[in-house]
Amino acid sequence: MIRFESDYSEGAHQIILDKLQNTNMEQTPGYGEDSYCEAARGLIAAHLNGCQSDIHFLVGGTQTNLTLIAAALRPHQAVIAAASAHINTHETGAIEATGHKVISINTADGRLTDADIRQTYEDHWQDPTHEHIVQPALVYISQPTECGTIYSLQDLELLSNTCQELDLLLYVDGARLGFALAVQGEVPALADLARLTDAFYIGGTKVGALFGEALVINNQSLKRDFRYIIKQRGGLLAKGRLLGIQFQALFEHGLYFEISQYAVQQALRIKAACQAAGYDFLFDSYTNQQFPILPLDMIEKLQKHFAFHIWQKIDDSRSAVRFCTSWATPSEHVDTLIDHLQGGTYEQG
Repeated sequence: MIRFESDYSEGAHQIILDKLQNTNMEQTPGYGEDSYCEAARGLIAAHLNGCQSDIHFLVGGTQTNLTLIAAALRPHQAVIAAASAHINTHETGAIEATGHKVISINTADGRLTDADIRQTYEDHWQDPTHEHIVQPALVYISQPTECGTIYSLQDLELLSNTCQELDLLLYVDGARLGFALAVQGEVPALADLARLTDAFYIGGTKVGALFGEALVINNQSLKRDFRYIIKQRGGLLAKGRLLGIQFQALFEHGLYFEISQYAVQQALRIKAACQAAGYDFLFDSYTNQQFPILPLDMIEKLQKHFAFHIWQKIDDSRSAVRFCTSWATPSEHVDTLIDHLQGGTYEQG
């Protein structure tokens, strides 16, 4: 069985494993106060164009999201997010468990617009009973989105300006950030995220690491006592150097960007093959997630050889599926999938 259902099926890049093995018997201070974490922070900071950001390492994305959002909001405040957002669909109510509501907004392709944010804000403040309703205070977006779509630099600047105007915080989930950075065109770089957001994180779990995310806090007011909050939420890893070593390996020679680019290249090969076969797409993605609309008989044939997600029913004869590539997807596996996709002729409904 060849697997295309996720980008975290493999363990870790060999360079990371070697670095972990070579440092295994070293003794270092705990809780991220070691030289490896410090070096990793410096390597990430070099991409932030002088922004005085605090950088913290946590184990996973859900943990990072709930820790930052819980720290950022007062008890009566809420998060604005797309209905498809990870915090709204795949984190088992982690945000709600911290006491904060997720205000979900239906979107066409997973992206929030400034109009969405403004409308949600105005709906609250124009309600005469607004003090009886949770107050929107933070905007959560993912780069890329759960639909594989991305926010352009212009999109992010518009969202940032709107949030500043309305006194809302802007936070970016970067679980797959490397794959967005690999997209051609006017895509926000790390330095843009540092100047335009209050906080964002750089995902490692889905981009070559065994585990780990690097949370970058740009807003001065969010920095205070943040390590206390990480500890309280169970996120202050005693063997913190294991996170620092991995991010040092990812960033010291550009490995993070290299392997992200590779995953996107393989995904675009799948996209091109589907286009050549005449298939439509649910979303126009240029990242490592592709969502072609396939006939049900083709899906049934593919399931004998490949693991992937059936994303959404389109009609009685077709469904959208998701093929997800990773930093470690063998090119030969993509070749095999393409052969199967192009092995028959199917009319589009």
